[in-house]
Amino acid sequence: MAINGYVLGFDFGLKFIGLAVGQTITKTAGGLTTIKARNGKPEWTEITAIIQEYNPAAIIVGLPLNMDETESDMSAKARKFAKELERRFGANVQMMDERLSSWTANEIKRDAVRGGAIHEKSACLILESWFNELD
Repeated sequence: MAINGYVLGFDFGLKFIGLAVGQTITKTAGGLTTIKARNGKPEWTEITAIIQEYNPAAIIVGLPLNMDETESDMSAKARKFAKELERRFGANVQMMDERLSSWTANEIKRDAVRGGAIHEKSACLILESWFNELD
């Protein structure tokens, strides 16, 4: 099944959740916002507004695996968050390995990213990785 249109990327975290938006035609992504969370629980009204605005064809949630590809406690929490997105919005939610996205975003931070935008950049990298797997 081909996915066409906007795609939202989420970099799930316990304190912050980064969001990015991408377009399947151009296979590009840009940072959107960072939402505060309490123990991984976001303000759902903010996410609802974004989903209503973009009406995404898919939602991609970063899956924080260990370097040996095993799942961690955060993996389970990210999966739970993804299932909640699916339940609330009936969306096509997919998981994407994010092992290197936060590390890469931190490397880029010195030149291009300031403050909370690190979470948005990580979400961009998650989406870009997902786009690369479509090829």
